[in-house]
Amino acid sequence: MSYQHPELSDRRQRETHLSDRESLVSGHEHQRKSCHSAAVFNVVNSVIGSGIIDFSLILLIKGGALSGTDSYQSLVNQTFGFPGYLLLSALQFMYPFIAMISYNIITGDTLSKVFQRIPGVDPGSVFIGRHFIIVVSTATFTLPLSLYRDIAKLGKISFISTVLTTIILGIVMTRTVSLGPNIPKTEDAWVFAKPNAIQAIGVMSFAFICHHNCFLVYGSLEEPTVAKWCRIIHTSILVSVFICVLFATCGYLTFTGFTQGDLFENYCRSDDLVTFGRFCYGITVILTYPIECFVTREVIANVFFGGNPSSVFHIILTVVIVTAATLVSLLIDCLGIVLELNGVLCAAPLIFIIPSACYLKLSNEPRTHTDKIMACVMLPVGAVVMVVGFIMAITSPQDCTHGQEMFYCFPGNSSLTNSSWTHLQLTTQLSLGNLSIFQ
Repeated sequence: MSYQHPELSDRRQRETHLSDRESLVSGHEHQRKSCHSAAVFNVVNSVIGSGIIDFSLILLIKGGALSGTDSYQSLVNQTFGFPGYLLLSALQFMYPFIAMISYNIITGDTLSKVFQRIPGVDPGSVFIGRHFIIVVSTATFTLPLSLYRDIAKLGKISFISTVLTTIILGIVMTRTVSLGPNIPKTEDAWVFAKPNAIQAIGVMSFAFICHHNCFLVYGSLEEPTVAKWCRIIHTSILVSVFICVLFATCGYLTFTGFTQGDLFENYCRSDDLVTFGRFCYGITVILTYPIECFVTREVIANVFFGGNPSSVFHIILTVVIVTAATLVSLLIDCLGIVLELNGVLCAAPLIFIIPSACYLKLSNEPRTHTDKIMACVMLPVGAVVMVVGFIMAITSPQDCTHGQEMFYCFPGNSSLTNSSWTHLQLTTQLSLGNLSIFQ
């Protein structure tokens, strides 16, 4: 194992305030630099593919500036030593790797339904099955894109992904108006929080993270400074919050308690507009995949190859990572549990616990400073979400209706409109709908 301890100059050790001209990527001048807009699209693509950035992302970069480090791993190493470095490396590897698995699941589920709608195509053909689609999309798209060594080259791809996401949002909003009134509302659909809300926090933790690749995007800037990074984050958050809130609101307004982990699992396969949305969604996920692979590969490269593997090892490492994610995704077909466990086990400490702990140890600001107060709040919140969320994910797993047409898609249920259903009615009707699929 190759391990390099970050070296700090005496000047940086004495600094307690952040300078607008501080650069965290002095060792990366050889990389191609991206402009402000390309960095925004990279962040937004990662945020939408993996969620909304929060306050701790800026806190993380501030911690990097205080310690004079240029990566999440070196920041934790400088703060908590080699044990902290290994723990963070494990979490940073697990989160994007599991995200890659989830993206493969989404790609297979989504595009298989798209190809089934092509006239003359046999719905039972192995060539439009989720397993075949996952393998083909990996070999032809995600693997070649993941072989890039410079994340700045993904700026245009991230822009395309962002545009497609906007189109998908328009389709979801349209179906909220046209389809929503025809879907029966579940009992207590508008109760804000139930006892299992902690499980939702786990899923949101998966969705709200971009910390594992923030230093990569930061390092791709032409002149990386904390002030410029803050502007990029504010822009990215504004766009991402707007899109994600609209997605969540429109999706739940349409399906209430029937809402699945993968929203497109709720729509009927005969809906041509949604079929186009599924196609856009599948392409978006494929274009987001390489960013997660970048992080996974960098973690392994830093731990085992000193951060700069040769071209041959770079290719071999990428192929091994992508192949492993593909094999696992072929064995798992339920997205909800993947998101939930990844959220509570990996995302919660990466978002809440580690950035807060690093900043609290490094900063000399007074206890009443806003940053320190927020860090003191986020740390225990993250610990609770991680422990309680894991327990509930194991003891009370979420239901998964993967691959099943929802009951309201059958002609006999077209008259079920504007009604509120009890739990017994929902269970009975869902069971009948599921049985009819195999008749």
